[in-house]
Amino acid sequence: MTPSLLLTLLALQATGSGAALESRVEIVRTEYGIPHIMAEDLEAMGFGLAYVQSEDFGASVAIGLLQSRGTLARYEGRAEIEADFVARVLHARAVETFHRLDTDTRAVYEGFAEGLNHYIRLHPNEFPQWMEPNFTGVDAHARDVQTWSRGDAAQFVRDTQRGADAPPELGTAEDIAFDLDGSNAWAFDGTRTTSGKAILLRNPHLTWGRNATLLTRLLGSTYYEAHVRVPGVLEFYGDFRIGGAFGIIGGFNRYLGWATTNNYPRYSQVYALAAHPALENHAVLDGEPLALTERTTVVDYRTADGDAATESRSTWWTEYGPVIHRTPERIYILKDPRDGEFRRGEQFLMMMMSKSLDEWLDVMRMRAHPSSNFTYADADGNIVHYYNARLPLLPHEATGDTAAFAASSADMWSELVPWADLPLYINPPGGYVQQANDTPDFTNLNVPLDRDTVAANLPEPRLRLRSQLSLDLVHNDRVFSLEDVIEQKHSPRMLMAERVMRDLLAAGRESAVPGLDDALDVLAAWDRTAHAESRGGVLFKRWAEIYFSNPDTTTLWAQSWDPARPAETPFGLGSSSDAMSALGRAVESLRREGIPLDARWGDVHRVVRGEVDEPVSGCEPTLGCFRALSYERVRDGRYAANRGDAWVLLVEFGEIPRAYSVLAYGQTARDDSPHFADQASLFARGEMKSVAWSDEDIARVTLRKYRPGEDVRR
Repeated sequence: MTPSLLLTLLALQATGSGAALESRVEIVRTEYGIPHIMAEDLEAMGFGLAYVQSEDFGASVAIGLLQSRGTLARYEGRAEIEADFVARVLHARAVETFHRLDTDTRAVYEGFAEGLNHYIRLHPNEFPQWMEPNFTGVDAHARDVQTWSRGDAAQFVRDTQRGADAPPELGTAEDIAFDLDGSNAWAFDGTRTTSGKAILLRNPHLTWGRNATLLTRLLGSTYYEAHVRVPGVLEFYGDFRIGGAFGIIGGFNRYLGWATTNNYPRYSQVYALAAHPALENHAVLDGEPLALTERTTVVDYRTADGDAATESRSTWWTEYGPVIHRTPERIYILKDPRDGEFRRGEQFLMMMMSKSLDEWLDVMRMRAHPSSNFTYADADGNIVHYYNARLPLLPHEATGDTAAFAASSADMWSELVPWADLPLYINPPGGYVQQANDTPDFTNLNVPLDRDTVAANLPEPRLRLRSQLSLDLVHNDRVFSLEDVIEQKHSPRMLMAERVMRDLLAAGRESAVPGLDDALDVLAAWDRTAHAESRGGVLFKRWAEIYFSNPDTTTLWAQSWDPARPAETPFGLGSSSDAMSALGRAVESLRREGIPLDARWGDVHRVVRGEVDEPVSGCEPTLGCFRALSYERVRDGRYAANRGDAWVLLVEFGEIPRAYSVLAYGQTARDDSPHFADQASLFARGEMKSVAWSDEDIARVTLRKYRPGEDVRR
């Protein structure tokens, strides 16, 4: 059966099935607009999930699936063409592999596509005229297909063209860069909790905005809180990324739960092959000619005049991967273990249905979702941290950003690192595991990772300030209630300030720089936190942004980070004169903006959404805040949170899971909905809402019940 015929049959099969699926699912909306999808089967669950996402995020869900087909430029214009070229390849892989998924996963994808179609048919005025309700399970599946890294390829080509003797590009050191990445996760076993039950914190970070327009354009980058239930099959509460059936999912069921944090190993490997001296478009491998084949992708797009046009791109391939660079002597190919992996949705569904640690770990062996660490807790009291990675088993030393020469196929990797060689902590001493986007070496300070027992090509050890504060908050003898963990998670401490303030004040006392007395008095009285009521943090942050922007990173700290003292370094200032110069510039900068030196943190740093405009505690991860927030300037010297602690979930695993959550930007992007900003104030105050899990809890906070398609108010 050809791919085009398969898609046609799937579309025909879906036509008219919306009504049948509608009768098999009920949606219960509780306080804050949280959807509880009560479905008779997995297809109906997927149907309900797509329907509620469309209710809350409108056309953006459909545009996401259109994008996964690689046809968005056909309607939106040439600006979408680059994404379409990649998406066409992914969609072709989805067509090729859809039948290889298990029946349960296919049912969810097919239900999701039909739930979206059903919504489009019932609400045509919300969509562009060209939008057609003809999505299929393959389109939903395409969002979970993975490909090789174009970014790694482009970086290699840039480095190669710069030349081996070129000086390295200057930039801010990774450990102090004002970067935007971040997620936090904790798990405590019963020895660390007042109830004797395990507790899990899920605290992922993504960009989030103050208005619906930004959110609706960030397809796949918006958390969506939901509860799905299929009697006798699964029940799961967690976050489902907008625009897909699965996306990046974390949450819990009756028995267990998990949180994800990003990891950053190098997956791809570039190999240099000898170019054949006589045959064009051939390399030499195993002493034989290796033919290169050309693959051409054609994308159609709408021109500025509204006409239709096409553009084609060709890529040369070998059976080992794409050709990313060529010289007269060498042909460079990239092997990426993620390329073509298609079972991410299947793995997540199996994880959602798992009932024990052994069952969950067995599912994790699939490694179909390679970009995350997993922090786990369960009702049996187990806590786990697993460094999940689809690492290649290299037959040579890791080469980093350079290529390894391959004379034979044996010189190139062909298998993954064995699952047993990936870091795995199960119930470590001290009763905790933690992760904040650094390497797994210091997941638990009682048992630092033994590098001799794990894969050789893990990233070099790293522990940045946010991770160090995470450890300081949990590596102790304190016993927590669930409510205590909420308070601990929202700690306003700023670890960078704790590490440098003594030196900064000493430098100020000895400095001859005029006009800094007021600034030094403010800093001396400051409590070293990013608490909304605290005075001094605004000045310190501006100073740090200037001081740590120096590309000569060797002079920044008196003591740089030392793996032998991972949670105690770096500290102190490397240059008193640079510190004082930066302080003078910080004072001038704040005065230009009309911001008092002793401004309260919350007078400047705000949560702004809808009618909500409130002070908030928390700072950028690089300043050493665990309550991680980044900001964008809005007006009058004020800064609105736009990234970081967007969704927070804490769950305690007793007979019935007990949980709290908060979604900073609310359940919907529709600014006319009461749920557009009804969690923003909670979030700003560091408060959380109770999760309704049981029938009794759901009934107590139910706002309405309906089947998809019934005329109900949002």
